[in-house]
Amino acid sequence: MSSLRFNAVQEAFKKKALVVSAPEKFTSDYYGKYVFNSTAMAKYLSKDTLKALKNVINKGAILDVALANQIASGMKLWATELGATHYTHWFQPLTDGTAEKHDSFIDYVGGPGEEIIEDFSGKLLVQQEPDASSFPNGGIRSTFEARGYTAWDPSSPAFVVDDTLVIPTIFFSYTGEALDLKAPLKKALAAVDAAATAVCQLFDPKVKKVNAFLGWEQEYFLVDESLYATRPDLALTGRTLLGHESAKNQQLEDHYFGAVPSRVAAYMKDIEFEAYKYGIPAKTRHNEVAPNQFELAPIYGECNLAVDQNLLMMSIMKKVARRHGFRLLLHEKPFAGVNGSGKHNNWSLGTDTGVVLYAPGKTAEENLQFIAFITTTLMAVHKHNALLKASIMTAQNAHRLGANEAPPAIISAFLGTQLTAVLDKLENSTSEEAILIDDKKKLNLNIPHIPEVFLDNTDRNRTSPFAFTGNRFEFRAVGSSANCSSAMTALNSAVAAQLIEFKAEVDAKMAAGATKEKAIFDVIKSYIKASKAIRFDGNGYSDEWKVEAAKRGLDCETSAPEIVKAYTSPSSVELFTKLGVLTEKELESRNEVKWETYVKWIQIEARVLGDLTLNHIIPVATRYQSLLLDNVSKIKAAFPADKAESLNKLNSQLIVEIAERIAVIKNAVDDMVDTRRQVNKLDHEYDKAVAYHDKVLPYFDIIRYNVDKLELIVDDEMWTLPKYRELLFIR
Repeated sequence: MSSLRFNAVQEAFKKKALVVSAPEKFTSDYYGKYVFNSTAMAKYLSKDTLKALKNVINKGAILDVALANQIASGMKLWATELGATHYTHWFQPLTDGTAEKHDSFIDYVGGPGEEIIEDFSGKLLVQQEPDASSFPNGGIRSTFEARGYTAWDPSSPAFVVDDTLVIPTIFFSYTGEALDLKAPLKKALAAVDAAATAVCQLFDPKVKKVNAFLGWEQEYFLVDESLYATRPDLALTGRTLLGHESAKNQQLEDHYFGAVPSRVAAYMKDIEFEAYKYGIPAKTRHNEVAPNQFELAPIYGECNLAVDQNLLMMSIMKKVARRHGFRLLLHEKPFAGVNGSGKHNNWSLGTDTGVVLYAPGKTAEENLQFIAFITTTLMAVHKHNALLKASIMTAQNAHRLGANEAPPAIISAFLGTQLTAVLDKLENSTSEEAILIDDKKKLNLNIPHIPEVFLDNTDRNRTSPFAFTGNRFEFRAVGSSANCSSAMTALNSAVAAQLIEFKAEVDAKMAAGATKEKAIFDVIKSYIKASKAIRFDGNGYSDEWKVEAAKRGLDCETSAPEIVKAYTSPSSVELFTKLGVLTEKELESRNEVKWETYVKWIQIEARVLGDLTLNHIIPVATRYQSLLLDNVSKIKAAFPADKAESLNKLNSQLIVEIAERIAVIKNAVDDMVDTRRQVNKLDHEYDKAVAYHDKVLPYFDIIRYNVDKLELIVDDEMWTLPKYRELLFIR
């Protein structure tokens, strides 16, 4: 083992003693301490101000200047008592991350040079002006057109991080276009609220509002910080571009749900402690399938707030990891040969009357509503399966989709045997029969001391990208590093549009003389038939499914740059523009951003890969080859010719193999660099992205294959990069 690797591994062993534990308290004592939630509002705002603010949040009332000033005053007092000296507008640019610019509360009294006071007006709360041309915008803002604005989102509560009051906001251009991911999400949520409420009122006129709910499951890897520091590929790209599989990885299936390593348990405890202070209801923690892979999941919440909490949680996880001597890896595929990481989005709709719209009811009418929402959602996913895939596609997630732990790059929906049987029966029914969904069945395991187990109405299908799991749909294709806004905007928009169509079709049939129940039933039947192609309960990993999916007319494209084009397909443009979620110009700009981002990711990885091979791998392999050549000479000098030839047989084979692999690697790197130079001359970002995918990316596999073979040959003492067996097991 090289001295560099030895020191890194030794440092990793030392970290065993590093344990930073959260204080022992009842969670309820500090839950939401740093959030300007309803409890804090009630304390720091007058009753009239609080009532007016709730009217803004719940009913979309206009936030006037006087109200904004009153809220800002109370919010500042609350924040400064927690130690805040600055404030920032926290927004979601088209980078999939977040952005913030901190300003202090100070201002002059009277004029420049005079005394200062701490001030925070309603104007500062409501609006800021970041540079709109310095963030990805797809051509909406030129370099000389810098003006952009952030505007407060009152529905997502402000919070304090360290010494800064953080205010969730949207981000838009001087000419009004959305430059972020939150603004379209909020519009999509408003659209699905209006559309779903109208459908619900066919069944219960008391329903006045429908909320979209999201529960995310955040998968992640942890790596010892000292080992991470000696892997330039991890540091610069988030994944290992080189590295042979460890002899032992996940094949024994012993890590999943296994005992959590003590250092990781301390880390999990610490991030939960931090999460609770910010009102993030972290609920579940466990080992995932791959070594060093883990998961955190909260209780579900309102979709917009849940997205913000996930973004904050990812930031907390990174920060706390450093305290524990770890580095957090959120890349979708940081290690080849083991499972990658996703962020399953558990999505549902619920009414203000307490009904979960994807939960079966106890009466025929309740189940008719349930089936109406199920079939409408299936129609939406069927019509827009290409768009849903585009909403989760990135250069990083492309490495994960279709592997043996992630759903394939074909969107299909899993319902389970019971619900499938119900839909099949309805499809062939000729009358409005009662729709009966059995309660959970009991399973007696006949094992002493073990009680009866209740079976869910559906099994689970881990190969399905969009699976019904009892009272919600689980969008499993979302990547671990992603901002959930993209997927949730596409899904809620698609469902909203289909619900509008459903209501219109029912109304038309009723106007023609059909009873309400008959009209609903007939539309449901037509949806069951029309969306049948999207339903698949089998093995999504199989080659047979790829063939079958193509026959069904589903989008089977696997190239990330091509997949992204779905955003500007006629059906997507019509969907978003009719709902007012995104304009055609905004859609086109987002495609440009996605292509540009894809190019930059592959470009960075190619540069890092070239650097590693030329500055690490080839010099080390050549040095080892020289040792072998020296050994050959010494053997020839020490033994008779026939004996020396026999003894040098293995050395000669290794020398030749090293020489051949070095030649392949060097030629591939040179060709990759030349290809990049040619591709970079292309004018359009789409053409560049396609060329990087088709012409540059294939060199990665050629280079990696030969480097990984050299890793098995070269003396372990000389190999400079920490190996998988060192990276993948917490010490």
